[in-house]
Amino acid sequence: MSTEKTIEWEALRRAAQRAAGNAYAPWSRLHVGAAALTELGSVVTGCNVENASFGLSLCAECGLVSALRSGGAERLLAVSVVTEDGRPLAPCGRCRQLLLEHGGPQLPVDGGPDSQPISLAELLPGAFDASELSRRQP
Repeated sequence: MSTEKTIEWEALRRAAQRAAGNAYAPWSRLHVGAAALTELGSVVTGCNVENASFGLSLCAECGLVSALRSGGAERLLAVSVVTEDGRPLAPCGRCRQLLLEHGGPQLPVDGGPDSQPISLAELLPGAFDASELSRRQP
C-alpha cells in the first residue's frame, strides 16, 4: 500500500493501548484497544465493550470504525490492535470484514514491534466485499 502519510506504528500501538484501558470487559477480562491512521491524518481509536448477552458485545474495531465515520473520515490507512499490556492481537473474523470495508484489502495491520505489518488480504483471503454484491445485481 503506498501512501504519502508516514505510519508511526509505535504511536498507533500506544494509542490502542490507551484505548484498551477504557475497555469494558467484566466477563472475559480481555481489554482490547484499536487505533488507526485515517486518510485525513488523524488517529481514531476504539475499545471493546462487552455485554452480559455475549452476542451483543462490541469489539474494539467496531468502535474504531464508528469513530472513523463520525469523525468525517472514510478510509483507514493503517491499524493496530493490542491488549491492555500492549501486545498485538489479530482482529477476529467479523472485525477483519469491518476493516476491509473501510480500509481495503491492502490495509496494513500491525504485527507488533518485532514483526512486519500484514495486509488485510493476507488475514482475510477470499473476502466477501462490495464487488460480490454488484456482480449479483439484476
